[in-house]
Amino acid sequence: MPDSDPVRIFRKLAQANRLANARLHAALATLPPGAYDAARPSFFGSIRATVNHILLVDRFYINALLGGRLHRPMLDEARACPDLATLAGWQAAEDARLIAHVQSLTPARLTDIVVIDRDSRDQHDRRDDVLSHLFQHQTHHRGQVHDMLSAMPVAPPQLDEFIVGDDAAVRADDMARLGWTETDLMG
Repeated sequence: MPDSDPVRIFRKLAQANRLANARLHAALATLPPGAYDAARPSFFGSIRATVNHILLVDRFYINALLGGRLHRPMLDEARACPDLATLAGWQAAEDARLIAHVQSLTPARLTDIVVIDRDSRDQHDRRDDVLSHLFQHQTHHRGQVHDMLSAMPVAPPQLDEFIVGDDAAVRADDMARLGWTETDLMG
């Protein structure tokens, strides 16, 4: 009988998120000078502002998932992150916190209610719904960065080959850089 662990998909999505961020940041590191901050026709106006937004929202939701209240200085720091090297380090730390959180979950905890401090009100949603929203948010905005790269000399990286077993060969280098095995991802 197939594995019926409902937490498995969230573990895989957290790891796929880490892999996609690492691959995207590696591509961004090859941008010519000035391109990271350059004004672009996009929702946030630049690649830097978009990846800073991804970090900010990750910090916001991961903090809530871990039981924290609104932490404005942490969010302001993410919004103002000045360079890619700093952003990549901070994002890797958030990705690790998200992976650790998801790996700690049990099926019963997926339906726990998470209190999300929105300053003027508290939002109450199921943990699995918050996680689904977070993964959708990350994918959406990485797609915007991917689109901005499409108009530049840096080839946009493939960001969607981290879930199925058949893609093992194309993610092997990324997995090795992170010290992961296929069993870590596909288990």
